[in-house]
Amino acid sequence: MPKRRAVADSDDEGNSQPVSKRSRASESDEEDRPRIPRAAKGKNVARDETIEIDDDDEDEGGVTEIKPDQDEEKKFEEENEERIREKLMNKSKAQGGIAEMGIIESIEMHQFMCHKYLTFSLGPQINFIIGHNGSGKSAVLSALTVALGGKANTTGRGSGLKSFIREGQAVAEVTVMLKNQGEEAYRPKDYGRSIVITRRFTKEGASSYKIKSRDGRVISTKREELQAICDHMNIQVDNPMNILTQDSARQFLSASTATDKYKFFLKGTQLSQLSEEYQTCMENISQTSKVLKRKAEVLPDLKEAVVEARARYEEARKAVEQKNKADELRRELAWAHVKSKEDELTQQLTEVARIKHRVDKCEEQVRDAEANRLACNEKVTKLEDELDALGDVDNLTRRREELGVQIKANKQKLSELRNDERAILESKAGVDATIAELERKIQDEQTRLETRSKEKRDRATRQLDELNAKLADDEKKLKEVSQERHRLMAEADSAKTEGMRLEDEKKDLRNRIVECDEQIRRCSELETSTLARFGNQMDRLLSQIENRRWYGRPPVGPFGKYVTVKDPERWGRLLRVVIGNAMSSFAITDARDRPALAQLLKETNNRSQIIIAEEDLFDYSEGEPPQNYLTILRALEVTDPYVLRQLINTAHIEGTLLASNRAEADQMLMSLGRGGVALAADLYRVVRFPEGGGQSSVINDLRGGDSRQQLFRSNNAKAEKERWERQREEHNSRLTALSQRIAELQGNYNRSRRAAGEYERQEQELNRKLRGLRTEINNIQLELNEDLPVNIQALQEALEEQRTEKASIMDQFAQLTKEKEKVQQDQRPLMEESEQLRVQIARHGEARAAISERIAAAVTDRMNADNSIKHFNAKADAERQKLADAEEVAKTLEEELQAWSAKAAQFFEPFPNPRKVDIVQRNLNAVEAAVKERERRQGATLEEIAEELQRKETALETAKVELKALSSLNKALKKSVRDRLARWHEFRRHIALRCKVYFAYHLSNRGYFGKVLFNHVNGTLDLKVQTDDQAATQHDSREKDPRSLSGGEKSFSTICLLLSLWESIGCPIRCLDEFDVFMDAVNRRISMKMMIETANASRGKQYILITPQDMTNISPGTTVRVHRMTDPERGQGTLAFS
Repeated sequence: MPKRRAVADSDDEGNSQPVSKRSRASESDEEDRPRIPRAAKGKNVARDETIEIDDDDEDEGGVTEIKPDQDEEKKFEEENEERIREKLMNKSKAQGGIAEMGIIESIEMHQFMCHKYLTFSLGPQINFIIGHNGSGKSAVLSALTVALGGKANTTGRGSGLKSFIREGQAVAEVTVMLKNQGEEAYRPKDYGRSIVITRRFTKEGASSYKIKSRDGRVISTKREELQAICDHMNIQVDNPMNILTQDSARQFLSASTATDKYKFFLKGTQLSQLSEEYQTCMENISQTSKVLKRKAEVLPDLKEAVVEARARYEEARKAVEQKNKADELRRELAWAHVKSKEDELTQQLTEVARIKHRVDKCEEQVRDAEANRLACNEKVTKLEDELDALGDVDNLTRRREELGVQIKANKQKLSELRNDERAILESKAGVDATIAELERKIQDEQTRLETRSKEKRDRATRQLDELNAKLADDEKKLKEVSQERHRLMAEADSAKTEGMRLEDEKKDLRNRIVECDEQIRRCSELETSTLARFGNQMDRLLSQIENRRWYGRPPVGPFGKYVTVKDPERWGRLLRVVIGNAMSSFAITDARDRPALAQLLKETNNRSQIIIAEEDLFDYSEGEPPQNYLTILRALEVTDPYVLRQLINTAHIEGTLLASNRAEADQMLMSLGRGGVALAADLYRVVRFPEGGGQSSVINDLRGGDSRQQLFRSNNAKAEKERWERQREEHNSRLTALSQRIAELQGNYNRSRRAAGEYERQEQELNRKLRGLRTEINNIQLELNEDLPVNIQALQEALEEQRTEKASIMDQFAQLTKEKEKVQQDQRPLMEESEQLRVQIARHGEARAAISERIAAAVTDRMNADNSIKHFNAKADAERQKLADAEEVAKTLEEELQAWSAKAAQFFEPFPNPRKVDIVQRNLNAVEAAVKERERRQGATLEEIAEELQRKETALETAKVELKALSSLNKALKKSVRDRLARWHEFRRHIALRCKVYFAYHLSNRGYFGKVLFNHVNGTLDLKVQTDDQAATQHDSREKDPRSLSGGEKSFSTICLLLSLWESIGCPIRCLDEFDVFMDAVNRRISMKMMIETANASRGKQYILITPQDMTNISPGTTVRVHRMTDPERGQGTLAFS
């Protein structure tokens, strides 16, 4: 007989794995079952004991029915009937409880059978579903069966799921909500207080599950999960006693035979399932016994193989002496390896000690280098303080540069004059040489001429001397006029240079006046709007921002609206330069808002920065220095935390220090000891690096007209406006004075130029007169020369020309000498002052250079110390790594030594003073070669022969042990199944007795008497009923056969039987369709009352009863709920009868 599956097969086209978990019995059934002790287990079998194989086949047939002893049955009923009846009476008086899990909370159907959509909630105890025929009452049970995984053919309404789909539809869906509460709830963390099971199937045959929590979250879609839920909650949808469909109920009530009732009894209480499982177990046990018989027949062959292997081993033992010698050599070889490893470990430990010494030495060098670096750092700090104390020589340098410009101009003039002087001297030397040569030649010629007229010559000579004297006077006047002209031109040039300088200063003053006007305008705007200092038309801009819709947070800004300086007099000037630009910035949280904000800024003529950042109020305390250090953040008051974070991100205000001067800033950074940036109020930026060293740079101040000048000042716009007006008045006064001075210089320049022009005219007149005198002198000279011979005349003319040229050259040289002396006189005080400044600057530079050189040397020493620290640290780290590696090697060697020693000790006794490994290995090889030669002659090694003997003995022993164990196990299984069969019979007796008692009790509600007759041997269940009219009229005690009862009496009796059987099952759901179809009004009323009382007394059970009858005699209450179905929609008219 095939084994029955615990869960019904699926209607899905795919296969699913059956779950063979037996359902739990009811509570009352557990109480009435007898306690049967389990058979004791044990196995003490001697090694050579003969193995007995159980070959009985008496139990292969499964559950064998033996005719019961009537006296024993009677005694059993007397002992237990009263106790069952007492419990029944107590139970009928008590009120049952509501189940915490496993009952139906609601059912929902879509396009299922005749329902387009139907849903209703079920009560936890008694539910009546009523309605006219065709209203779809039975569809509820069909939907329940299908949703919980039952087969479609068990509903009696179709052979497949496709038949349940509403006409004209392609898909249907049913949903059942199961209660899932209490301590035994199924996966309450996943499903919660309810489990929602939805099954969806289509015309094409597809079917799917969705198992969800109460909040609609899908937990699983597998049928195995549904089977696990039904097993956990003991729901048996295919058990006919749990869900009795309309056809099954009609057949059970009207046409069931005694055999059918008995089968119904066994199937409903699942005794038939246990019987089938026990039968399968007995068949498997019998099959195992046959297999064990076949295994026992192999033992003689195994014993014979062991005898042969033992004989061969005895023959091979003759080589034991040679092998013992080899074993001794192996022992020595093992301990020789241990000794070599010990020597290697000793050598490695020596190396570890040597490396440790080097590590200590490197660490000492690191400490010396660190001390040297500390001393160098202190020296650098001291020298930097000395350097700061020297101050600067900017004023001296600027004055020396001005003197240098003047000296350079004078030197350029002197250079030009020297070049002219050099040229004049060269010309004079040439002219002197020519004159000397001409005079020599004339003297020679005059000596030869003795006959010339002397008187004419004397007269001409006197005239010539007079003209030469006059020429000398005019040349002297010309020189004086030329000098005066040059002086006036120099005065004009000086006036022009000074005027140009003053014009530049005047232009600068005008720019400052414009800047003052701009600041006054801004102050005027500040009087009407405090936001004017941050940009143009800020009020209008903020209004437009407020009225516009933004993707993220509305733009925040300008930042200066939320920032004030605690001490503006001290830090205002510095912070205007450092963070002034950020005060007009805006911040947004969504990048999509940037184009709109940029357009608004453009329309109001603002160039503010736009920052895109999420609203992250992070903790910035880790970036702050200790509390005794003043930072930009601590010098400010920022009212908006979002603006504060943006200033931290963009300007690092939380970590930038503030100091009064550069020296204090540097000292603060040095004391902080971790590097950083500090800003000084005298506009210096000082940086210190974490690894040492630093730098400082000048911060450029703001121009007067810069819009940032209005930041971080007094909020009194009127006072600021007055201050800027006073500055404008001062600039105007200076501008007026400069204009007057420029006009005065212009007048001086014009006068000097006019006077120089007059002297230039006089110079031209004198030059004209000089040319006339020179012409007259030349004419007289020509007359004198005409009286001379041609050669002398030519020579004298040439001599005169050369003398004239020489006189001109000498005049030029005298003029040049005077100009040179004047320039030298002007240059001398400039040079002296410049030299004094040079000496001062040189001394300051030498002192500064000396200190800087000492600082550079100290910094170099510090860098060398740092490099030494790095070098020795690296060297120490390398030595530590070497030490760690060496220690690791030593540890490995020590572990290997211990392992080798343990392994050698495991296999061999200690061997004192072993020889070297190679010597022992050679001896061992020789011995093993001899052993192998002998084994070759034997065909196998001694170990192989011993292993073969061991294998065969082990195989024999294993076969005996396994055969013995399996035989004992088979006997124990057979005994266990027999014990379970005995318990099965005992269960059946108790369930049958309970059914009898409950049946009589339920009949008494109608005034009937009767009993249930079980014949377990023949497999029948008969009912005997005595009605009240029979007892009143016939006065006998003969019971009626059910076939002689009326339809209502038969239905009532069968309902009593069904209620009696329900007491023996543990499923929390009882469903019954059209149970009162054959009842009259009296039997229906009593049956209804009896069912309600039984349901109220039941603990944790839910009843779903379907009837087409009217339920006006039933009053709904807390335990009873009536669901009325709507009338069917058939669309038909009145039937036409002819």
